[in-house]
Amino acid sequence: MTVGIEQMTFYTPGFSLDMVELAKARGEEPDKYTIGIGQSQQSVLPNYEDVVTMGVNAAATLLKTVSTADIEMLLFGTESGVDNSKSAAIFAKNFLGLKDDIRAIEVKQACYGGTFALMQAKDFVSLHPDKKVLVIAADVARYGLHTPGEVTQGAGAVAMLISTDPKIAEINDDSVYMVQDEPDFWRPIDSDIALVDGHQSTDVYKDMFLSLWQRYKVQNQRSLSDFAGFAFHLPYTKMGKKALVQILPEVDEERQVALRKRLTESQYYNRLVGNLYTGSLYLSLLSLLDRSEELAAGDRIGLFSFGSGAEAELFSLTLTTGYQKVLSQQNVQEMLDKRRQLSLFEYETMFTSQLFDSSEDVRSEAPGQTGRCEFLGWQGHYRQYQYKK
Repeated sequence: MTVGIEQMTFYTPGFSLDMVELAKARGEEPDKYTIGIGQSQQSVLPNYEDVVTMGVNAAATLLKTVSTADIEMLLFGTESGVDNSKSAAIFAKNFLGLKDDIRAIEVKQACYGGTFALMQAKDFVSLHPDKKVLVIAADVARYGLHTPGEVTQGAGAVAMLISTDPKIAEINDDSVYMVQDEPDFWRPIDSDIALVDGHQSTDVYKDMFLSLWQRYKVQNQRSLSDFAGFAFHLPYTKMGKKALVQILPEVDEERQVALRKRLTESQYYNRLVGNLYTGSLYLSLLSLLDRSEELAAGDRIGLFSFGSGAEAELFSLTLTTGYQKVLSQQNVQEMLDKRRQLSLFEYETMFTSQLFDSSEDVRSEAPGQTGRCEFLGWQGHYRQYQYKK
């Protein structure tokens, strides 16, 4: 039985920050950000957006062409949950108009949660081939102003519909995975910003990729020459290159050039959006499929998912006939181009205006009448939303 991605959509807030401007304001050489880190822009979250609104806005585009009656489960991967008890999936289920007799669950394990949700969706559909699962991976990467991680912030959501009609790609039965207890990245319950040991996190990422790659080859009897390209979890775009260069000597120079080109294509959207944790790998995949003119049905794409702390998985997809037409129904580049570029002052004001304190009734700056899901603020310690389709 073939199970895979039937539909795939992306959403990011309508504001951006230029990394050259940020570098100048922080007294850094712009090349450190644009070349050394590999980021050109990052999406900035207003205080009327969160993972619920972004996830809903991404999935709503997908559901325009899909009947909700067959959706049996909603899995929401995030490490930026809006409540320590109530699942973001339940909020999202409500706004998306899904039926009551489904499961709606939030999944958390750093940046890996979206991949675990995807694999659970695959397993469920394999057992229930007449059903579909909606997977949302949404996050806000937030490290604080004037911090080393500020350049790797971002926000966005990717929604995927998993079914036995994979119009985009089949999920292959070839996963390898591993977990290690690593203090490389964490966010305490009482903190709204993440803490990270960047050097250790990079080392763990590279080591896990290499370890899984060696196991993948043995377990699946595959070699690097079997792959048309890779998509990586990209907390910053240079990270994917650090992993891939470790295995490039396994193929000849011509194949190395092709794989490097695919890598550049897979980094494009992430370079303009920034880090979106659980959704980062899948934005990279979307970028690769949108930007490459040389991929074709039947090509095998490797995916490396990584979540600090640390957990990782390596698996592959096989592209299906007509995937380009399905993806062309949304225009990610147009969405990115329409974002309003913020001044540094506007960015810092927006960053500090987030409404984390539920103790006082307060309204967000939601403009309303946007046709998108918006967070309205707090009332009686409870989050208030509006969504008018």
